[in-house]
Amino acid sequence: QVQLVESGGGLVQAGGSLRLSCAASGRTFRDYAMGWFRQAPGKEREFVAHISWSGGRTVYADSVKGRFTISRDNAKNTVYLQMNSLKLEDTAIYYCAATTGIGLGVGVHEYDNWGQGTQVTVSS
Repeated sequence: QVQLVESGGGLVQAGGSLRLSCAASGRTFRDYAMGWFRQAPGKEREFVAHISWSGGRTVYADSVKGRFTISRDNAKNTVYLQMNSLKLEDTAIYYCAATTGIGLGVGVHEYDNWGQGTQVTVSS
């Protein structure tokens, strides 16, 4: 198992930027592909971005493509989500997740390790 702790959430105006971090501990970080998901009130948890164990492959939801960037630093056991040009609809709790699976990485069911989440609120 790997333990995940997100940080970096907060309140930001529309058009602004935030960088989320997710620190991992426990098992070897590079054993895991990582993902970011989000959940808005009354909605299901949805995929945001995925990065392979090496960082060589990334996948993004259409809603964030071109605005968000996922990256990882295996030396620091940390995955990041740089969020630019934030919109009101980006408001949600953001979760990082880890998987040793080899799927596309876009499904909630593919991940078996989750952080506690960090709130991102975008205001007008």
